[in-house]
Amino acid sequence: MLDIRWIRENPEALADALVKRSWSETDAEAMVAELIADDEARRAHVSELQARQERRNAASKEIGKAMAARDAALAERLKAEVSEIKSFIQNGEARERELDKALEDALAVLPNVPLEDVPFGKDESDNVEVRRFGEELIAKRQPRMGNKPKEHFEIGEQLGMMDFERAAKLSGSRFTVLSGQLARLERALGQFMLDTHTGEHGYTEVQPPLLVRDEALYGTGQLPKFEEDLFFTPHGESRLGLIPTAEVPLTNLVREEILPHEKLPLRMTALTPCFRSEAGSAGRDTRGMLRQHQFYKVELVSITDQESSLAEHERMTECAETILKKLELPFRTVVLCTGDMGFGARKTYDIEVWLPGQNAYREISSCSVCGDFQARRMNTRYKDKDGKGNQFVHTLNGSGTAVGRALIAVMENYQNADGSVTIPEALRPYMGGLEKIERQ
Repeated sequence: MLDIRWIRENPEALADALVKRSWSETDAEAMVAELIADDEARRAHVSELQARQERRNAASKEIGKAMAARDAALAERLKAEVSEIKSFIQNGEARERELDKALEDALAVLPNVPLEDVPFGKDESDNVEVRRFGEELIAKRQPRMGNKPKEHFEIGEQLGMMDFERAAKLSGSRFTVLSGQLARLERALGQFMLDTHTGEHGYTEVQPPLLVRDEALYGTGQLPKFEEDLFFTPHGESRLGLIPTAEVPLTNLVREEILPHEKLPLRMTALTPCFRSEAGSAGRDTRGMLRQHQFYKVELVSITDQESSLAEHERMTECAETILKKLELPFRTVVLCTGDMGFGARKTYDIEVWLPGQNAYREISSCSVCGDFQARRMNTRYKDKDGKGNQFVHTLNGSGTAVGRALIAVMENYQNADGSVTIPEALRPYMGGLEKIERQ
């Protein structure tokens, strides 16, 4: 959530940011004008309430003086005035809550403001590549794949270990049943990622709940704007949401807390299933495992002070890249343009892994720095170094990486012409020393 004081002082900057986010100039200017008007109305009402409260207190004292002076008429007039003010205050406090909620609701759907160095653009075609890894591996592996590399679902079905038809019988489209060594390979990938991030990168492993309250989804920005992308289950008179990413419970672990400065940065990681309705993605990646309603992901979350977040963003991205380097999977890293960036991010790096079957790079990790955007929604602060004041924390999140997509990448990059899949050396200890997956 954006700071209304910043908006009040920088209306043109907000309008410019919204235009960069692909809003029309007309809509951006109208939204800013509405916010300013709502804020002014709320502040004017609060000022009036405060003035009436001060007058009530003063009049109450005057009543005592009038009664001491035996001026009954004055005392009665003052009592009537106090009664009228009390009625105004009672109604005014309810009105203040209405104005506060209206302003909060308007702020809740505003996206974060991009950093200055984020490239301007409308969609993914305007993203900017910053580095590549493993191009020599692409050429090196081509001969053993055959004339035309297969896509992962072709490989998996030929191995007899990836079943979409039975998954559809159980749950409908966008689900997969893995079995045998492919199921073990996916589990191995998740364990390998966790071990790397906890053992080498200093993240603390967390096993969070998979069902969360609306407040948690609001805190990280999924609600209210992206409600249709979520799955919910009834819970008493309320509901719980299935997590779309472990970012939600991990980040909200510090909700409504004031953290000691010396405890920062906090770095957490979790391997969890994630659940997304994929609303609006009809027709996209309908075959295979690229876009599923249920998938596993290793999430990285950092909570930092305001001065450290940009450096932490670079570090987090490097941690995610390390996973692909250890697996010897070719990838490229791009910085997302303003029009392609997520709702809560100020800057995002996407890591795109090479998929020979598609002859394309596809996203496998997205690492974002959010500034204090989520912290304001969660009311999470930290003590200044001198201990005299509190500041909002900065939050970061990233995939370290998407396990299902890593499985896809391993299958396609390590496929052999005979239909088998060679297991990357980094994963063999997790596979009981197995070197190759073959049809049984």
